[in-house]
Amino acid sequence: MQEIVDSWLFDPTIGKLIGAIVGLAIIHIIVRILQRSIAPYVKDPDARYRARKIITFLGYFAGILILAAIFSDRLGRLTVAFGVAGAGVAFALQEVIASFAGWAAIYFAGFFRIGDRIQLGGIMGDVIDVGVLRTTLMECGQWVKADQYNGRIVRVANSFVFKDPVFNYSASFPFLWDEIVVPVKYGSDNQLAGEIFNSVVNDIVGDFAASAKEEWKAVVTKYRIEDARIEPMVTMSANDNYMEFTLRYIVDYKKRRTTKDMIWRRILEEIAKTDRRVAIGSAGLEILETPVLEVRMAGGGAN
Repeated sequence: MQEIVDSWLFDPTIGKLIGAIVGLAIIHIIVRILQRSIAPYVKDPDARYRARKIITFLGYFAGILILAAIFSDRLGRLTVAFGVAGAGVAFALQEVIASFAGWAAIYFAGFFRIGDRIQLGGIMGDVIDVGVLRTTLMECGQWVKADQYNGRIVRVANSFVFKDPVFNYSASFPFLWDEIVVPVKYGSDNQLAGEIFNSVVNDIVGDFAASAKEEWKAVVTKYRIEDARIEPMVTMSANDNYMEFTLRYIVDYKKRRTTKDMIWRRILEEIAKTDRRVAIGSAGLEILETPVLEVRMAGGGAN
C-alpha cells in the first residue's frame, strides 16, 4: 500500500495535474476579484460589461498558457496526433468555430453592441449580452405588435452574422421613418384635411425631426447615401373608395407605437371639430344598375 502511495506522490504526471489545478484555481480567484473591483471605478454600464468580458477572456488565455507551460514536454510527442484529431474536430465543430469567428466580427467590425435593437437570424430584439458563441436578445414582435417586448429571451448563434443580413435599428441613426395612412371620404374638404394632418404630425413629432437632423448629417457624411428629408411630410393619393393621406415622419425607434397612438388620437379629435367637412372614408360597394330579373312560372290545371 505504501509503495502505491509513494508512486502516486512522486509521479511527475500527478504533480503536473496538481500544479495545473492550483494554477487554474488561482487564476479563477484573481478574475473574480478583478471583476468585482472594477465596479467603483467604471460607472458606465456598457464599459463595465466590456471590462468584465475582457478580464474573463484574459483569464482563459492565462489558463491556457499555464497548461501549455506545465505540459510542454509532452506536447511535442502529440503534435502529429493533434494534427489528425484537429482536422476531425474542426469539421465536427464548424458551427462552433463560425460562432467564435462571428463573436470576433461583432466586437471588431462593429456589427452591433449591447443595447442595440437588431434582427439576427430572423429574430428581432434588444441585445442584452454578447457571448463567445451566442448573442442574447430580449425578443420583440411575434404575437406582440409594434416592436414591443414579448417576454422571451432568445440566444442566437453568432455564426448568423455571416449567413443572414444583420438589421440594426439603432447603430448610426437611432430613428426610423414611419407612416400612417388616413382614408378620407370623397366629398370632404381635402385642403382642410391636409392642413389638419400636417399640423398634427408636426406638433407631435416635430421635435424628433429637429434632433435627428444632426445625426442624419453624420450618416450622410459617413456613407454614400441620399440626403433624405427629415421633416414630416403629408401626401395624398386616390383610389376607387376614398382619398388616402399618407403621413410620413421620423420617430425614435423605441417609440413607434406610442407615437402612432398619439397621432391617431389627435387626428380623430381634429376631424370631430370640422362639423363633417372632413370624414374618415371606408370601402363601399356601389350598384350602378339593377339587372332585370325575369321569372317564369309553369302553371298546372286545377282539379
